[in-house]
Amino acid sequence: MTRMTTTLQLTATLATALAMAASAAQAQEEAEMEKCFGVSLAGENDCAAGPGTTCAGTSVVDYQGNAWTLVPAGTCATIELPAQADGTARMGSLEALDRDLPSA
Repeated sequence: MTRMTTTLQLTATLATALAMAASAAQAQEEAEMEKCFGVSLAGENDCAAGPGTTCAGTSVVDYQGNAWTLVPAGTCATIELPAQADGTARMGSLEALDRDLPSA
């Protein structure tokens, strides 16, 4: 009985340590990411796709300006995107954009 109790205690301790390590790794990974607006394809945003939408996967237009995707910190403005229909360059932004919004 003592051996079983010791084994269970060791298992619980190991599980707790692994969970804490995973949480720390996830927090560090998230800290190295930033929200980048206007770079996701329709239905592939991480969250916040403007009025009338809820969250992840709800953008309805490619490169929708008010939908964001997490990208590595410092890369948002360097992501290459196709030009707009009028030839204007399209860039990611750390703030919501007024371009490529769905029709009402």
